[in-house]
Amino acid sequence: MTARRILVAVFILAFCLLTSQLFAEDTKFDINAGIREILKDQVGKRVSIRLDAGEDLEGTVLKVGDQLVQISKLSRRDFYDALVRIDRINAIIIKVREK
Repeated sequence: MTARRILVAVFILAFCLLTSQLFAEDTKFDINAGIREILKDQVGKRVSIRLDAGEDLEGTVLKVGDQLVQISKLSRRDFYDALVRIDRINAIIIKVREK
């Protein structure tokens, strides 16, 4: 009976470890990449960008060109998109994990 309980406990522990690894968010950034490359990786995802002037824009990256990025579905600005010069972006803020 004791061996059976130990075996069940081992299986439960193994299951928990495997499922936690499957659902773990493992986002790694290439710190050698430029702003344009990072934005291209985020197409279709929600980001916040900080501009030279200090303001933040939050929305979904729609398209990335050579000099501009199109951000759609802007927060607090319904029905608007933004075209932002890539050389005016100071930071990209990306949500990588849940609680």
